[in-house]
Parts: sequence; structure tokens; C-alpha cells
Amino acid sequence: MRAIIVFLLGALAVAQDFSDLKVEKIAAGLRFAEGPAWSHEGFLVFSDCVTNKLHKFVPGKGVSELSEVAGGPNGNAYDSQGRLYTCEFRQRRVTRTSKNGKVEILAARFQGKRLNAPNDIVVRRDGQVYFTDPAFGNQEDTRELDFFGVYHITPKGDLELAAKWKTRPNGVTLSPNGRVLYVADSDARCIRAYDLDRAGAVSNERVVIDQIPGVPDGIRTDERGNLYVAAKTVCIYSPEAKLLGTIELSETPSNVSFGDGDLESLFITARTSVYRVRMGVKGASQN
Repeated sequence: MRAIIVFLLGALAVAQDFSDLKVEKIAAGLRFAEGPAWSHEGFLVFSDCVTNKLHKFVPGKGVSELSEVAGGPNGNAYDSQGRLYTCEFRQRRVTRTSKNGKVEILAARFQGKRLNAPNDIVVRRDGQVYFTDPAFGNQEDTRELDFFGVYHITPKGDLELAAKWKTRPNGVTLSPNGRVLYVADSDARCIRAYDLDRAGAVSNERVVIDQIPGVPDGIRTDERGNLYVAAKTVCIYSPEAKLLGTIELSETPSNVSFGDGDLESLFITARTSVYRVRMGVKGASQN
């Protein structure tokens, strides 16, 4: 009997209803919002790619400017030590900012050539870092590499090419257990996945979600393994790639991140604004 009850509770959790979500706008007047990332110190950081600024949202207090990043901030992520990782698409590099403000360059070149335009980033609990390096618009004109890459930075700081693409990788995230890396393919309009071993090495590339409506950008997972994809709308897929629901906005979403103290709010950057949606499910803690 106990096993039956556990099974039924699990089935109810999987069948969560996403049809009656309330969308709240928490920031407006931005030029191009991107890169939301939740700090466990209790605030959201996000980029305005056009104005080269990082902004900070504190629940109950509102939005303030955190810093100006001349290199052009895009995707952001925090590690377990509270350090901020930022993809700087104009300077074509990935940086890490310590809690006292010290900035380190983690990646700027591969095999002697400048990166294309680092876009999005995620950090596993053990310090393994993954980022995407596509090129959009006029970024194509100054490319030195003849491919688009998904990269791995080890905890020792070594830069490795995890995957070489002809299409452009965009958003990147991890499964709740950190054993699967998900990457959005903006050109093929799909999500690709890789298995990760304990050392952070990738293997077994496959397509797990295809025919996504719109161009897939930022992605995140929740604690149940559901995948949230910013595309034409925010599409929510089960781990088995079943579409569970969508979050409709008046602007095209660019990226997503879970946050608030209970990690049950989905923050969505969408062109000129940032939105918050209470989901009733926690985000994966390493996203």
C-alpha cells in the first residue's frame, strides 16, 4: 500500500498543471535583457546587452544597477562559492568575478584564436563550467574560428572543446543531478543533450527535443527534470520531451532562471523587461 501511495504522489507531481500561471513584470525600460542568474545571497542579476550593464533585483526592494561591463554582458551564472561568471560577447571572453569584485579572465582564446562571442554559461556543483560560443549578426564578420563551440572549463582552469558545431549553440543548462548537459541549438530549433562523467567530460550527443516553436535561446531545468525553453514563448517540456505547457508574454523571451528564497519563481528576461512567475516547483539547485 505504501508503494502505491508513493507512486500516486509521484504521478500527481509529474502531472502538475501549468495552465493557470500569473506573470508579474518586475523590470522595464531595458534595451535587451538577458542572462538572469539567482544569487543565494538573495537577489537576481541580469544583463542589458545593449547598455553593457548588469542589474540587480532584490525582492521587496526592486531593481538597481550592479555594475557596468564594457565587454558586453550576456549569460551569467553563480557557483557554489557565490562567484559570478559572465559571458562577455563584445570582448569575446568569459570572466569570473569574486565576491570582493576581483575579475578573472577564464577563457578568451582557443588554440590561439579568439572566441566567437560567448553567450550562455552554467556551473556544476563541483566547479565544472560549460559555456556556448555562437556568433549572431555582425559577430560573424570577425570570427577567427571556423566552427561554433560548446566549451568546458575544468576546476583547474583548463579550457576544453566539448563539442564542435556547424549550427549555433545558445542556452545551456544541467539536469538536476548534474549528469546531463543540455544545449539549445538556435539554427536547428532543437535541444541537444550530452552525458557528463565525474570529471566533467561529455559524451553521447543526441537530440532530446525538436521542432521547438520559435528560436530556442536560454534554458533551465526544475528539480523534477522538466526543461524550460525560452523561444517564441517559454515552453515547458517533461524529461521525456512532452510539452507540458507554455508561458505567454507580450515580448519574446530571451532567457530564464529560477530564484527567490524557495527557488520556486521563474524569472524571464524578454527584450525590454524582466518577469517573474511563481511555478509551484523548485528549480534545479545548480541552475
